[in-house]
Amino acid sequence: MVQKAERVSGPGITGGKLSGRQGRPVGNVTRGTTNPNRMRRVDRWLAGPQAWRLRRATDPLVVDLGYGATPATAVELFERLAAVRPDVRVCGIEIEPERVRAALPLQRPGLSFHVGGFELPVPGRPVLVRAFNVLRQYEETDVAGIWRLVQGRLAPGGLFIDGTCDEIGRRVTWVALDAERPLSLSMSVRFGSFDLPSDVAERLPKALIHRNVPGEPIHALMQAMDKAWLECAPLASFGNRQRWQGMCRSLRDTGWPVQDGPGRWRLGELTVDWEAVAPLP
Repeated sequence: MVQKAERVSGPGITGGKLSGRQGRPVGNVTRGTTNPNRMRRVDRWLAGPQAWRLRRATDPLVVDLGYGATPATAVELFERLAAVRPDVRVCGIEIEPERVRAALPLQRPGLSFHVGGFELPVPGRPVLVRAFNVLRQYEETDVAGIWRLVQGRLAPGGLFIDGTCDEIGRRVTWVALDAERPLSLSMSVRFGSFDLPSDVAERLPKALIHRNVPGEPIHALMQAMDKAWLECAPLASFGNRQRWQGMCRSLRDTGWPVQDGPGRWRLGELTVDWEAVAPLP
């Protein structure tokens, strides 16, 4: 059995917010499992519709928070974002020192590795922070404090991505937050990897995964996606890509605040306003 991370509590919380603990990193060592190309779907989103944030940044600093037992996904993030901003600086952060030592041989101009946690111990204020499969291993009650801590480190116009995916990146979800509030929930799936769109629910971020129950907004969205998917079954003869686009269009037409359009839908992606899925008090 895999052991879950311990609670972020005690000296790490001041006034209901997480803080540094006498110079120690904020957080716990987690499983660290990762695979090459696992984060390709969120990286494609960061290098696509969110690329303007990097292009406009005075300091193109990006943090890959909790990259795992191997640094492959941090290297991939650097290479993908360098195509958008050649002078990008990607800092991989891990709380386990041995993971950082193992990554050091891969350092190069623009890519570095550091020991740390949610306090983000790097000079400057990052314009993008990606934390994938990290908060999933904490308690739901820890999420708000962790969010606030990372949000407080963002540069103006910066974005914090808290996400979860399966082992090879076929089902991916993430919450995007600016310095003030959560903005959106995105889902991205590989066609053929699911029977119903709601299968992605098993990979919802920690803030939502336990809220997929009747009466909660995220459950209503999952149900609406399945309903629209089934109603779009006649489009299956043209392929799952067309059927997914039909589902997304139906959701938008029935009032769901869909942020993206066909250019993203065709990739198996869907983004909605956070307010539409935020957990009830």
